[in-house]
Amino acid sequence: MAFGVKIAKGKAYKAAAIKRRHIRVRKKVSGTQVRPRLVVTRSNRHMVAQVIDDIAGHTLASASTLDTSIRGGDADKSAQAQKVGALVAERAKAAGVEAVVFDRGGNQYAGRIAALADAAREAGLKF
Repeated sequence: MAFGVKIAKGKAYKAAAIKRRHIRVRKKVSGTQVRPRLVVTRSNRHMVAQVIDDIAGHTLASASTLDTSIRGGDADKSAQAQKVGALVAERAKAAGVEAVVFDRGGNQYAGRIAALADAAREAGLKF
């Protein structure tokens, strides 16, 4: 089944590029019970990370910048992304998850996405 995204102009071009990359990534990445999928959702202000078992359709662990332990800090967005990565790794380990498949959600692997992934690896989550 082919998914197409119209080529956009102006401001919509960036959103269309993210959508194309997201479709390309999701064709290859799927979470199982042994290796669930670590999904990263990024907006201009916040980061959300979830560990999802796609076969069962359940979220095993999640963390975001909206959590009370992270929210309200005066750190920059990359530092907040690192805190989210460490927190989701800690919660995934508590749920019995040792290894995950990384789904960057169509975002380029740089900046906040890379900071979150590196912090999750340092916390002991295997990719």
